[in-house]
Amino acid sequence: MHPGSWPASALLQPPFVGATLRAADIARRAALDSYPLFVRSGAAPPDLLAALSPLAGWRAAEHARRRVPAYRAFLAHQGWSDAPWLPAAERLARMPVTDKASYIRAYSTEERCLDGRIPLRGTQIDESSGSSGIPYNWVRGAAELRDKQSEMSQFVRYTCGKVEITINAFSMGAWATGVNVGEALRMNGLVKSTGPDVEKIFHTLDFFGPRYRYIITAYPPFLKHLVDEGETRGFDWQAFRIHGIVAGEGMSEGLRTYLERRFRSIWSGYGASDLDIGVAGELPISVWIRKRAAEDPALQRALFGNDPRLPMLFQYNPYDYAIEANEQGELIITINRLPMLSPRIRYNIHDAGGVIPFSEMLARLRTFGLDPCRVLDRPGQPVFGLPFLYLFGRSDSTVSYMGANIYPEDIEHALFTDHQDARRLGAFCLEIVDVGEAEQRPCVHVELLDGSTEDADLSARLRGQIVRRLVAANLDFRASLAESPQAAEIQVRLHRIGTGPFAVNQGRIKRKYILHTPASAQPASQPPQAGG
Repeated sequence: MHPGSWPASALLQPPFVGATLRAADIARRAALDSYPLFVRSGAAPPDLLAALSPLAGWRAAEHARRRVPAYRAFLAHQGWSDAPWLPAAERLARMPVTDKASYIRAYSTEERCLDGRIPLRGTQIDESSGSSGIPYNWVRGAAELRDKQSEMSQFVRYTCGKVEITINAFSMGAWATGVNVGEALRMNGLVKSTGPDVEKIFHTLDFFGPRYRYIITAYPPFLKHLVDEGETRGFDWQAFRIHGIVAGEGMSEGLRTYLERRFRSIWSGYGASDLDIGVAGELPISVWIRKRAAEDPALQRALFGNDPRLPMLFQYNPYDYAIEANEQGELIITINRLPMLSPRIRYNIHDAGGVIPFSEMLARLRTFGLDPCRVLDRPGQPVFGLPFLYLFGRSDSTVSYMGANIYPEDIEHALFTDHQDARRLGAFCLEIVDVGEAEQRPCVHVELLDGSTEDADLSARLRGQIVRRLVAANLDFRASLAESPQAAEIQVRLHRIGTGPFAVNQGRIKRKYILHTPASAQPASQPPQAGG
């Protein structure tokens, strides 16, 4: 049964907007506190939620303007003035865009908080991973932490069912994901926060045994490493019921397939330390759609435009977030919740992607004869009529060669094509390297877990898989190859564990996939960005 519709126009007239938003606040809180109500909220009319989103976003912007010294100063510096005769969505769209450079670095942490101060009780300090070069500290108040932890708890219960033990393998310490996942999933059952420690994880599984249902939460590359280590140890995956929750970076469908040989299911979430925890998450319908787009290039283009990358596909609550895409195809996100200690209004995290309304997604799928609601909607786990958020990754995550942009997502997919070879591989990264005589080529550096780094046969197989993947998925690469066979001259260099470009991984929370040498830092003309 498809989520229904509701004539929202009466509820959204000016005399009733305030009362409607307050009623929606109460309903949202109740859904986060009660799993049965959370599931029933999946039947909320999509058009009502979509109509409420900019209203809640404008309310959050006004709240920030009144209460946050930095935001008032930022608006004044930008020369902003309101246009109260316009609808809320247009008033919100007129507000200047914030980002790390123009807002976060320009004002102190205290100035960016409500009333210009950091409450000393109930506030948590998170640290970003430093993947952009500089780790930052972020503050979150008690009310917003309670909200997001409740939401994580309900999301995991919805996707994975009843789980009795969570092994939290996210990095521990001040990083937002590890701390908050541990707190959130204590609402669902037992939690052991091991961090990314293989020995502790297998010891825990052996100690408690297969009579419990498990979730292991981690960054995607670590789950791959865990599966490979289990194979080496002869771990009996089939005897255990284990689900995986990943975050922190995207994953290819090739990696998901590789992990699903040992995990009952794999689900991903999207968030960022400088924005919010858990902005969006994969649900059954989004995974179903992405798998089919991975198999059908025409469907992929119809859904996400001509970008050669297959984006991650999530759903998000439009009452919590007002999300748009700018002309460069970057996501602009407003956090609509008022309890935010440090509000984010029209924040550009410089992630490339877009938004597809629920009804529009179904319409596009119908042109390909696909109806996911008929396949997936069931009692106890209804299809949520929420808008879709597609995410390609950071807008600068590419190397360019002969007019084609080469993306880490396609390289990852290619490397996991052969499961036997994939077991031997660790991290990878991309670079443009000098090959002599003033010429340069793309190079895929690959960390080899076993065997000789002089394995020419393995290098040749990986190179062949990479070229085939790029020919199949990347229109610009295919055009370049048709013009010149030189486009296929991609190098593969094998490295021992923790050596070469992978030596820095020992001290990093997230992997670095692009080595920005002077050559690779100059992007080719960008392909058309997917709309939304």
